[in-house]
Amino acid sequence: QVQLVESGGGLVQAGGSLRLSCAASGRTFSSNAMAWFRLVRGKEREFVAAIRWSGGRTYYVDSVKGRFTISGDNAKNTVFLQMNSLKPEDTAVYYCAGRIHYSSTYHSTAQYDYWGQGTQVTVSS
Repeated sequence: QVQLVESGGGLVQAGGSLRLSCAASGRTFSSNAMAWFRLVRGKEREFVAAIRWSGGRTYYVDSVKGRFTISGDNAKNTVFLQMNSLKPEDTAVYYCAGRIHYSSTYHSTAQYDYWGQGTQVTVSS
């Protein structure tokens, strides 16, 4: 059983920063990519950022480009999300996800095999 565990969420004022972490535990797995999604109550889970281990290419939703940075350690199946210049609209539960197969797309929840339980990020105005 693979488990992904997020940490680093919290309450921050607008303009502030947070760094989310996600670590895999349990059965080892070789991931192709890892990503962050977020969920606002009443809305669908939204793609935020992804990193493809092969080549290190990263992907972002337009609303976080220039503010968020995804990074990680492939060997440890660990991924981070550095969030700067936070806005109230970034408030959400943030989920870490990992997948073991290759796909040319990174934005769909259906592309991921493993999920964390989420960490709350609240940005006050």
